[in-house]
Amino acid sequence: MDALPPSLREPLEAFLAHLRVERRLSPHTLAAYGRDLGELAAWLQAEGIADWRRLDQERLRTHVAGLHRGDPRGGRAGLSGKSLQRRLSAVRSFYRWCERGEAQPHDPAAGLRAPKAPRRLPQVLDVDEMKVLVEVPTDAPLGVRDRAMLELFYSSGLRLSELCALRWNALDLEGGLVTVTGKGGKSRLVPVGRHALAALRELRAETGAGNEAPVFTGRRGAAIAPRTVQQRLRVLAQRQGLFKRVHPHLLRHSFASHVLESSGDLRGVQELLGHADIATTQIYTHLDFQHLAKVYDAAHPRAKRKRVTSGE
Repeated sequence: MDALPPSLREPLEAFLAHLRVERRLSPHTLAAYGRDLGELAAWLQAEGIADWRRLDQERLRTHVAGLHRGDPRGGRAGLSGKSLQRRLSAVRSFYRWCERGEAQPHDPAAGLRAPKAPRRLPQVLDVDEMKVLVEVPTDAPLGVRDRAMLELFYSSGLRLSELCALRWNALDLEGGLVTVTGKGGKSRLVPVGRHALAALRELRAETGAGNEAPVFTGRRGAAIAPRTVQQRLRVLAQRQGLFKRVHPHLLRHSFASHVLESSGDLRGVQELLGHADIATTQIYTHLDFQHLAKVYDAAHPRAKRKRVTSGE
């Protein structure tokens, strides 16, 4: 970004500071905004454009088409529809911020749509698989911590960042509740199930940690790192005989799918997950329908496929 002219660099740096300080976005999200808009700024510079207001819809369409096409000769694959949608969203946010208060704001991304991305349903573990996974032996090294970590992931549907940042003062072990701070600095109150509460009480008794201490710690007593949790889940899944790709978000997906399947309450699941938009939660209705479709195909007399024998 340092190589950009001030007319491109300074507005972008100010926007990223706004996202960090006022909107309190996560470092991961900030890095994505900086990367996407930085690449657009570098492209503008290469095109001889040194003013954000000179980017019009036609130029932006050309840029997006080039990203989608990629560069086979240079070994650069084209971006997916989902990645392009994210980039256009970043452009819209940036121009909304730049043009705030203007009677006729300039937004070159208005009306532009990325190629439609195919809908990919999240993978989940079924109830029996989850039971096998969470019931890790507590007499193994780190077993008490690991059991509490798995139980809380599945009990409350926490994001990885939320679990790693959790302190004991955010847990109400008597009331069975946990307060977590999610995306955008928004807090929500989530129930904690009895198995998770029992595992957490055992962990608290073992560690004797104070209220301000992290719930889950690494080697030196600091809050456990996200990468450590990801690696640990893979190891634990293999030890428990599950040879699927188990990762933190898979436990969140499984939590959401199982609660929705049992309750049918989409709004409730939205609140538990901390989704700002219910459209994000609706993907789990497709998972539920897949389950119902399998039940129907297996049970309904008119749905069963006729078996073809060799004599027919």
